[in-house]
This record gives sequence, structure tokens and C-alpha cells, in this order.
Amino acid sequence: MKTITTFLSLCAALVAFSANAEVKLEDNAKILGKWVVTAEALALDREKKPLHVTWEFQKDGTLVTTGEDARSGIGAMNIPIKYSVADGVIKKQTMPGREKYEDCAVVEMEGNEMILKCKFLYFFMTR
Repeated sequence: MKTITTFLSLCAALVAFSANAEVKLEDNAKILGKWVVTAEALALDREKKPLHVTWEFQKDGTLVTTGEDARSGIGAMNIPIKYSVADGVIKKQTMPGREKYEDCAVVEMEGNEMILKCKFLYFFMTR
């Protein structure tokens, strides 16, 4: 009985570890290009809020965010910020013109889909 309990505990620990495993980036090669941010959430298992935003990771270290605020009537806005890949994660500016950065880890990347975990939010993206 003790062996079965130990085995089940070990299996549960492995499942929990693999569910939170991150994709370590060596450089920006895997993320380059345009991504559609389809949703954001406070946690992987929480409600996803739909978004209509694109992020374009450019070779020169610029991340161009394009979005539209229907309430303001301004139309689409392009906001360029700096980013880099270091220590396996994306380091991106929190706001244009400020040298404050946040880490965003790639939680999952499969085919044309990616999930990023930034400081406070998870971003669900497709190419």
C-alpha cells in the first residue's frame, strides 16, 4: 500500500511539474513575426477575456502592438516597444519610453499557438 501511495504521489508531482514547464527561448527566432493575441487571463484555468490585438516581434528588438479602442473612435494604434530574449524569457518594456521591463515566459508553444505568462497576465496567441 505504501508503494502505491508513493507511486501516485510521484505521478502527481510529475504531472504538476510538466503542466507548469516553460519553453526556454535561446533567441527570438521562434517568436519572430506577427501574433494575434486572442485572449488574456489572470491564470491558465481562469476565465479568458477576448482581445483583438496583434503583437509583431521584429528582428531589431522592436515589439509593435496594434490594437483598436472602439470607445475612443481613434481607430487602430501602433505602439512600438523594445524587447529582447535573455535567460530563456522575453524581456519587454512595460511602457514606451520607459526603461522598465517585465519578463514574459513562454508557457506553451505548439504549432501556431503560444501562451505567454507575463507578470500579471497570461496571453493566448496564434499566428
